[in-house]
Amino acid sequence: MINMLTRHAIQVLRKAGHTQAEVATLTGVSEREVRRVEREPAVENLDLPAERERRGIGRPSKAEPFRQKIVDLLDQEPNLLTVEILRRMRLEGYDGAKTSLYALVRSLRPPDNRLMVRFEGLAGEFSQHDFGEVKIQFLNGTQKTIHFFASRLKYSRWAAVTVVRDQGVETLVRRLVEHFVLIGGVPLVAVFDRPKTVALKWRKDGEITEWNPTFAAVMLELGVGVEVCWPASPWQKGAIENIVGWVKGSFFKQRRFWDEEDLQRQLGEWLSEVNEQRPSRATKVIPLQRLEEERRRLRSVRIQPQDLALRIPVSAGPTGMVRHDGHDYSMPAEAMSVPGTLYLYQDRVRIVAGGHQALHPRLWEPGARSLLPEHRSSAVAAVSGKRARRYLKREHLLQLGPEAHEYLTELVHRRPRIWTADVEELHELLQTHGDGAFRVALHRALADRLYGAEYVRHYLIQTPLLQETHV
Repeated sequence: MINMLTRHAIQVLRKAGHTQAEVATLTGVSEREVRRVEREPAVENLDLPAERERRGIGRPSKAEPFRQKIVDLLDQEPNLLTVEILRRMRLEGYDGAKTSLYALVRSLRPPDNRLMVRFEGLAGEFSQHDFGEVKIQFLNGTQKTIHFFASRLKYSRWAAVTVVRDQGVETLVRRLVEHFVLIGGVPLVAVFDRPKTVALKWRKDGEITEWNPTFAAVMLELGVGVEVCWPASPWQKGAIENIVGWVKGSFFKQRRFWDEEDLQRQLGEWLSEVNEQRPSRATKVIPLQRLEEERRRLRSVRIQPQDLALRIPVSAGPTGMVRHDGHDYSMPAEAMSVPGTLYLYQDRVRIVAGGHQALHPRLWEPGARSLLPEHRSSAVAAVSGKRARRYLKREHLLQLGPEAHEYLTELVHRRPRIWTADVEELHELLQTHGDGAFRVALHRALADRLYGAEYVRHYLIQTPLLQETHV
């Protein structure tokens, strides 16, 4: 259908004496369309959809037969999401495009007359936090989705942005504490724009009925109040702004990066600029100037990032190992089946069960295990029977990885009658020299195709001992 402004132009040009061919050339329509428009009543309304409906032009929408059903739904649930209405209408037999139904819902949905209240935060009152992600095409030809966590004080507009590996709750609380340290203190209330990150259950009206326990414990430790602003509820945005949109629009979409290292460098430069050099659009004041005033109202950060430990209930399994996030950490044999707590730090893990505890380096490689030498000894001592102890020692050796598996396989088949003695000695060497040095010696023996405890012992004596690691 030709738009109403073009129809009006056709009628005006014909009245001015232009031929139909001239009008067709000037307006970009066919002469046949010119003749048809010329016979129509004078254009008095430029609303094309209204004119289309008045004249019955075009095929009827597939969504139209569902009009009354949608009206009834919106009467019962005025805030029902359009995507949910589409799903229900699909169940009722609607097979048209979603755009047609969305347009019908938009025309039928009651207008939102709730007042949007905007106000300025007071010094030290509010901070705002949210995750964001953006796909970056680097100048070196690579492409990657970058996740980031952003924080900003409401009063001073001082901001902190950190590139993160994921948007999980551990990342949230660790970066949150780091940002409070950078800011110089904790406000009265922290506002979050993504309830799924911080809450497990909530009602339709937005009231949270079950908080994420990890998140809640850290907020309690920090002594900060929490507000959640729902993304689909713009009337709640009085105390919160689109910080993710601001970071994307002002930084990521304005600059080009050679690689991730260059991105990190430019992010630091940009934060320095927006915090210390450029006046905020909202306050017309450089954030650093207001931050000096705001810091007098902030409270001290009760815990430093390196000391933040997430508390996770655990229990050692029948092998004496505690599993967390796909990694195994050893405990003494006496702690098996005893309920305990795993304290998860950024770089280490501490496990307490009954009167027993263990400290491990934190593991990151998928499937990695941390077995402390003293726990090997306690496990062997707890096993009854010579044969059981022998196979447990062999299992300890196999846990060192694929090279140990290959070496022991060859050893068993080459020395079927005496391999048990080799295993006893190899286990003793492992306990004495530690995982790192033992792996190096085992690697050399395997490369030279020399199978037997005496060869591993030879390489351990020949090679300077490495610093012991238990991974």
